[in-house]
Amino acid sequence: MDFNVKKLASGAGVFFTRAVQFTEEKLGQAEKTELDPHLENLITRADCTKNWTEKILRQTEVLLQPNPIDHTGARIEEFIYDKLEKKLPSRTTNAELLGQYMLDASNEFGQGTPYGSTLVTVGEYQKRLGSAEREFIQTSAATFLTPLRNFLEGDWRTISKERRLLENRRLDLDICKTRLKKAKQAEAKAAAAPDFQETRPRNYVLSASASALLSEEVDKAEHELRVAQTEFDRQAEVTRLLLEGISSTHLNHQRCLQDFAEAQATYYAQCHHYMHELQRELNKCVPGCANAVGTSYQSAACPDPVSAAFPSGPLSPGTTAPASSSSKPKTLAMEQTQLPITGTRKAKVLYDYDAHDSSELSLLADELITVYTVPGMDPDWLFGERGNEKGKVPVTYLELLS
Repeated sequence: MDFNVKKLASGAGVFFTRAVQFTEEKLGQAEKTELDPHLENLITRADCTKNWTEKILRQTEVLLQPNPIDHTGARIEEFIYDKLEKKLPSRTTNAELLGQYMLDASNEFGQGTPYGSTLVTVGEYQKRLGSAEREFIQTSAATFLTPLRNFLEGDWRTISKERRLLENRRLDLDICKTRLKKAKQAEAKAAAAPDFQETRPRNYVLSASASALLSEEVDKAEHELRVAQTEFDRQAEVTRLLLEGISSTHLNHQRCLQDFAEAQATYYAQCHHYMHELQRELNKCVPGCANAVGTSYQSAACPDPVSAAFPSGPLSPGTTAPASSSSKPKTLAMEQTQLPITGTRKAKVLYDYDAHDSSELSLLADELITVYTVPGMDPDWLFGERGNEKGKVPVTYLELLS
């Protein structure tokens, strides 16, 4: 018990001494040992890495889980399953839930009705979109979020611990420097005292034993300074090695960024593919509507959203598209109506397109291909040729040339 009390008192004394040294340095009343410039640069770089990693991590979590309430609940659930060392179950995404609601509603209205069948079609594709989103979230969490968290909760904690220890070693070193300085000043006064023995009272003359004690204090202070300097140098080296490891962290996070971007590209490509297929499925019901209300109503009420989102060419500022009947048609559907059933035309590819199966032809932006239609073919597709390669191509990716 006595040992613990002494240890506690000693620790409190060291803490108080360091606090005094730190305060005097802030007030400019004590000298401060400056760190090596290279080490200072490493510390600054490490702080920037930590701060920006935290911001990127938080914003990525918001991107993957936009609802703050759901986000908080998801993190709590994640924490509980992690502590229990159990695999976190897959969560139902909002798109999947919406798709299920649509399917349930179709059962109420009747899947044989136009509205009910449309609900089934859209609901199924919403569930596909939700499934793609869930895979994207899981992939991003494993390949991007987890490495960032591991750095903040692992490597950065170790770095912070060693930096605090380095700061304590620096304070101890400066304390020893101050102590040695005071001891030398006292020794100098003692050496000068005998010169004034005849003019000063006898009580002020230091004895030989007192001078010896001061010399011992100087020797002790010098020894403590050497020990403190050695410990400081050793700790500075350890801290430097850890901080230089930040470069490896950057390389790791760079690979994680590439994985995240690849996951995003895959997800958005899946979304584009599903939405294109959904639009094609919905357009299958248009001919029946067109017979009842006319072709003009069909073209006005059922525009192609992909063509609207990706126009074939930008307009100049302040200009509007000509409205005369002799002007160039705006939509690819109108261009297609001018294409002979058996004739061929050249077409310019507007955007890259990856074939989804062997029946389709992959496209590269700005290339020229030959296209034509075949009887009974889906109006949203053309048959394309590039040398010996043939396959279906979506009309929304083409600009038909005269």
